Amino acid sequence: MTSSFFSLDRRAFTSAGFVAGAIALTVGPSVGAPAASLRLPDAEWRRRLSPQAYAVLRQGSTERPYSSPLLKEHHKGRFLCAGCDLPLFSSTTKFDSGTGWPSFWNHFPSALKIVTDRSMGMVRREVRCARCDGHLGHVFDDGPPPTGLRYCMNGAALAFRSA
Repeated sequence: MTSSFFSLDRRAFTSAGFVAGAIALTVGPSVGAPAASLRLPDAEWRRRLSPQAYAVLRQGSTERPYSSPLLKEHHKGRFLCAGCDLPLFSSTTKFDSGTGWPSFWNHFPSALKIVTDRSMGMVRREVRCARCDGHLGHVFDDGPPPTGLRYCMNGAALAFRSA
């Protein structure tokens, strides 16, 4: 038994998707909304980013510990991807891990993707931006409650916007 209340024809379904997509592009992503993919040619990334941000975000480099001004950023606000401005972390989840890199115990929903990193002779969980696929850092299981996670981020991969 099929209920016509729950069935949509293909045209209505496609139209609804088109309208929802147009609204999302107009308004922009909200925190927690899935991020639309941003893929740019390498030359455009080089133009947009500082040399250090390019090395971290696009080449997977790591900044020197204690070198980021964001390590000492304690204002209320959001930490964004320096490549595409996607909100990644709230300042309320930042903590001093003593490692020399900005660290967070949680992130905004749908902001990150975690991939296996087998470089440097070990297996780690690499953290990447869900929108532009930029390398941000790594996540470890030695963080504070309530998650027990430490998102150890490169400050060069982040931007800060105060609330």
